[in-house]
Order: sequence, then C-alpha cells, then structure tokens
Amino acid sequence: MAYIKRTLERKFLRMSSFFKAILVTGARQVGKTTMLKHLAEGQNRTYVTMDNTMARTLAQTDPVLFFQTYKPPIIIDEIQKAPELFEQIKIMCDETEERGLFWLTGSQQYKMMKNIRETLAGRIGILELYSLSKNEVDGELFSNKLDFSLPCLLKRQTAAKKNDIVDVFEHIWCGGMPDALKADAEQRQEYFNSYIETYLMRDVAEEGGITDSVRFRKFLNACAALTAEQVNYKNLADAAEVSQPTAKEWLRILQGLGIVYLLPPFANNELKRLSKTPKLYFCDTGLCAYLSMWLTRDTLMNGAANGHYFENYVVVELLKNFSYSADKANLTYYRDSNAKEIDVIVEENGLIHPLEIKKSANPDRREVKKYELIDKTKLKRGCGGIVCMCQEVIPIDKLNCFIPCNLI
Repeated sequence: MAYIKRTLERKFLRMSSFFKAILVTGARQVGKTTMLKHLAEGQNRTYVTMDNTMARTLAQTDPVLFFQTYKPPIIIDEIQKAPELFEQIKIMCDETEERGLFWLTGSQQYKMMKNIRETLAGRIGILELYSLSKNEVDGELFSNKLDFSLPCLLKRQTAAKKNDIVDVFEHIWCGGMPDALKADAEQRQEYFNSYIETYLMRDVAEEGGITDSVRFRKFLNACAALTAEQVNYKNLADAAEVSQPTAKEWLRILQGLGIVYLLPPFANNELKRLSKTPKLYFCDTGLCAYLSMWLTRDTLMNGAANGHYFENYVVVELLKNFSYSADKANLTYYRDSNAKEIDVIVEENGLIHPLEIKKSANPDRREVKKYELIDKTKLKRGCGGIVCMCQEVIPIDKLNCFIPCNLI
C-alpha cells in the first residue's frame, strides 16, 4: 500500500529541528511508526521497538548500554514500555546541542506522560497523531489555515473535490485506521474485533488493571451508543454493571489511550448556568460504527444515529486540523440551562468561531441566530457558520457561511 502523506509531517519536522527529543503519541495503529520511518528515509537513523523483548529488557536493566548498542539519532517505538530510558535520554540531551536526536512514539498513557513531563521538561516536544482524516485519505492537504472566513473557504473549495454524502459516510463507516482502509467489510469487522481484543484489552489491563473483559466490552458498546452526546456516567455504569466511579475511571483510561475524545463545555465567568459536562466522541468513527454493529455504510447513513455520527466526524476532523496546524485552538461546546446549544466553539488567537453541525445539505439559516448567546461575553467574535453537506460555500451573513464539511 502506498504511503499516505500525513498533515502532521510539517509540524513534526519543525519541532524536530527545535527540540532534542520529540514524542509522537496517539492510539495504537494510527500510523505513528510508519510516519517516522517515512520521514527518516535517507537518514542514518537507528530503529528499535520496545515490543522486542530483548531490546526492552536491555533498556529496562541497563539504559547506558542500550544507547551504546542503539546509537542516536534513533527512533524508539512504544517508549512507554521502557520508562527507565527517560533519565538517560535527559542526560544525553544535556550533553549535546544537536536537535532531533530522539524520535519517540508511545501510546499516550497517563503514567508515561507524567513521567516524561517531569524528566524531560524543556527538552522534548510532544505531538499527537490521530487516525487518517478524510482529507489525508483523499490526498488533499490544504495550503491555507482554517479561519472559517469566506475567502479562506473559497480558496479551499478550489482545491477540494465536490462534497458527497455517500463519500463522507463511507469514510465515517470505514474510519481512518490505515490497516482498515484496505480491508473489505468482513475483513474490517475482524480487524476491529482483533484491535479491541489484542491491543485495547492488553493496554487497559496494563494501564488500569482492568481484567474484566466482558464488562469492559459492554462499557465500550455503551460509549459508542452515547457518541456525540453529553457523558452520562450513570448510563455507562448501568450498561456495564459497574459503579459510577469505575465508569469515570474507565472513560479516563479510554481517553488516555486515544480511543475517545471528550469535548469540554464552554466556560466563561460572565455567563451563568452553563453545562459542566463534556460530550463524548470517538477518535475513530470506524471503531464506533463497529461497536454499534452498523454493518454497512448504507445502514449507517440511513439509520437513526446518522446525525450523531456526522457530528462525531466533523468534531474529530476539526480536532485533527487544529492539532496539526501552526496555531493552537481550543475546542469547546456551549450549552446552558435553557438547553440552548452551539455544537462547537473554536477559540483561536482571541477570536471565537461558533459552528453548528447539520447532516442536511440545506440546513435552516436561522441556526446562526443563537450565536448571539456568546455576544454577552467580552470575547471577540470571528467567522463561523453551519458545517453541513452542502456542495459549495454560501454566505449567510457577514460573519457566517454554510460550510461544506469536506473543507475543514
């Protein structure tokens, strides 16, 4: 299978020329190693994985000898399995001015991240890679940054193919795991099944001591049923027959492993009575569709949950876009006690971009009226609109547009 260019490559290479060590985290099988090996082509860079028992034992027992055997510049895969290396990496970073010596990958586990931040503070850049976005699969890498303004969207429109609901739901149903892309329907089911059984169950056992795989599987299914809704710990706990504190802990572990994404609620001192509960999304919609037993693209596209899956898809594409771009953005959603809701608020460079997400190709333009809710704050409003299945960008008013979902 040909290599698929990743949007994160640009940022990774910039950070590698600045930091001495750089860590790419993310869920299992999203393509971290593939990307690093691709970027290392033509370089004289050692590669070693901590899945290799002999290399791991050496790393754990004698880090100094490990680095005499495997000399930097180096790619170390699954570094979370040998935290003993961090102290030695710190010493080696401090002895040299050379940049980008250590390229590390790891599943983003809570203990490892705490360990890395304490040991390698100031020496390491940390980036997160997600499964493939639709634009990466289609080979469309936009040159301009996304600010939701009419000129920005029109420029992107010239580079993108036409928005198409079958195409979008094909991506939602398949997901973006590189290995799942080349599978047929039957193979994909087996892929996700073994992904859960081999990687996920092993990781949750290591990370959280969870050994009750039957209950944990029920918990996963309950999460998938709740996608694009506010987290309800009682429902999750009841479905898995565990206590609410356990459900809370299990969700935190899934978040740490890059399986789910919790979109925090918008918080602002000037607005009272805002929701404090996050919304739950899956980082890979293909895994979510598998867990909910949507066996074909068409049953998902025409099913009762299609709006939720479309929202999940848009939120995660936004998340990928801003994780990989030069400017950091804060994603939240707005909900108050009157049940008024704005699906996503992007805060970037002191501007607020409000977005509604609608599966329709022709949503009601009056939706943008509720953006006035945030005008009560001192925050400055940027461009926003309604992300939907429309085929081309259409202005609604001077700040808002109908935004085809394939332009984000």
